Amino acid sequence: MPEKKIPFSIKNWSQDDQPREKLLYKGQAALSDAELVAILIGSGNREESAVDLTKRILGSVDNNLRALGKLSIKQLMTFKGIGEAKAITIAAAMELGRRRSGEEAVKQNKITSSASVFEIMQPILGELAHEEFWIIYLNNSNAILQKQQLSKGGITGTLVDVRLTLKMALELGATALILVHNHPSGTLKPSVADKQITQKLKTAASSLDIKVLDHVIITEQSYFSFADENEM
Repeated sequence: MPEKKIPFSIKNWSQDDQPREKLLYKGQAALSDAELVAILIGSGNREESAVDLTKRILGSVDNNLRALGKLSIKQLMTFKGIGEAKAITIAAAMELGRRRSGEEAVKQNKITSSASVFEIMQPILGELAHEEFWIIYLNNSNAILQKQQLSKGGITGTLVDVRLTLKMALELGATALILVHNHPSGTLKPSVADKQITQKLKTAASSLDIKVLDHVIITEQSYFSFADENEM
């Protein structure tokens, strides 16, 4: 009976091809996505090296790291060789990457356009599977005083508390607001409810001499600005 062929373990590879050693001597940029994820999981299974396993995992999401970050712990564990601990490690690494993107965007503390709103809020809202409604509070120079999640709901919508929004604005001494929420469906077209809450907040804020400058709908790849489209 012929002996079953077992793939070489990574530790038996040429040192130049071992992910950890490659990173150590050549730097992070020299590694492929699969090699970086292989470092996270450490080992593969009886039939695959860690790199081969991570290539298969990445292949399942068309080699898209954002899509990889959306896989749940249970989904990751469907791959042979990925137990709970490895799945959690991958999920944690993906979350760190997302937060790093958010921190880089936060360095911009002044709103200059709808594009700057997207740059700041996309890392927070762009990949969520549920809808969230946020308020950006600004001073009279359009510098950000605070970003505040106002509500969190299902994929069909959120509840927005106008009184809570304006109470926070008064406490912060804000002179302007920007409304932001995400559409998990990916559609950029504002709903009737989106238009109604925009006008409701605009009217209420106006009575306190607070301007609502824009309402920006965020998706993973793009955005819709009420101000840009003359719908304010």
